[in-house]
Amino acid sequence: MNSSTLYLLLADTILLLHVLIVVFNIFSLIFIFIGKVFSWHWIRNPWFRLVHLITISIVILLSWLNSICPLTSIEMTLRSKAGDTTYSGTFISHWLETILYYQAPSWVFALCYTLFGVLVILSWFMIPPRRFSKY
Repeated sequence: MNSSTLYLLLADTILLLHVLIVVFNIFSLIFIFIGKVFSWHWIRNPWFRLVHLITISIVILLSWLNSICPLTSIEMTLRSKAGDTTYSGTFISHWLETILYYQAPSWVFALCYTLFGVLVILSWFMIPPRRFSKY
């Protein structure tokens, strides 16, 4: 395997990880509310809920700072080293533009992330996680 192939494989792995984090953030909140209706016990797992809160908090912080996600930067660096094309802007804005042909200023994404974060925080009060146990 040559270095270009390795860099592309690593870049694709980072992209997959990024997509999984986005899916985790979105679907976790959906499942928390659905789980309340269907009495799913796992949605109250404090570790699951804490990881969800932390990941969306990082997204919100990066958007407020108008900073590109480190995963996007790493992926673009790897693609550049492989001689592949890179994209400008953030991961989400790039893929929204690609998939939806939609462009928006960065403040729109910051607002959306913040509103989503507010829903995550509300879910802590509406559907509180169990307490962390010592065992």
